[in-house]
Amino acid sequence: MTAPVLKVTDLKKSYGAIKAVDGVSFEVMPGEIFGVIGPNGSGKTTMFNSVLGQITPNAGRIELNGKDITGESPMRLNRLGVGRTFQTLQVFGKMTVRDNLLVAAQEHKGTMFGRLFEPGDSGLGPKADALIDQFRIRHVADKKAGELSYGQQKLVDIAMAFMSEPALVLLDEPCAGVNPSLVGGISTLLKELNQTRRGSFIVIEHNMDFVMDLCHRIMVMVEGQVMAIGTPAEIRGNKQVLDAYLGS
Repeated sequence: MTAPVLKVTDLKKSYGAIKAVDGVSFEVMPGEIFGVIGPNGSGKTTMFNSVLGQITPNAGRIELNGKDITGESPMRLNRLGVGRTFQTLQVFGKMTVRDNLLVAAQEHKGTMFGRLFEPGDSGLGPKADALIDQFRIRHVADKKAGELSYGQQKLVDIAMAFMSEPALVLLDEPCAGVNPSLVGGISTLLKELNQTRRGSFIVIEHNMDFVMDLCHRIMVMVEGQVMAIGTPAEIRGNKQVLDAYLGS
């Protein structure tokens, strides 16, 4: 039986009397696109940040490829093969698109001593160029990121997460603020990346059409707990989910 890339067991995080995450358990399999949905305040972001090492859970266990990573730092997780995007853009506006991608991978590649004796791009140029082509942003590769449209910056932001060739990528609302005409393009791109790079993705997103089209399985969170996990068809047909969230 195939082992999960990510296994979260009985994760809990409280802030005083508020149980932001209350006993959440789930698994993400190799090559799977796993969606997380739920109303505002359902605990999605707290769960996300616990997995990413941004906050330390009060209880529970997080495993990456069978290794306990509970409480590991974001930098350590990046070196172990975990990438992420943020809900708000994290691009460097005064740097070119290509340089943004190179910087995103610098800390992941080797030691500072080793990089001193490598080419100026630390040997990452071909990797950056391949992603630039895959994301169809060759025409803006030498422009400063801050000069691009919001949608183009969003593509750069997502591309940066893939520069370290992560085994697991967590995408925080990749469609937030994006023109509806680009949403389908992001979905197609993520499907391509999933097929060509064989990575696993966790996607938090409020756009239900996007999630239902993209994800293999979806977890619904309500009030810090897991209400349901299933395929898009199963989630659509779950009366409890419809009443609590999708039907609201």
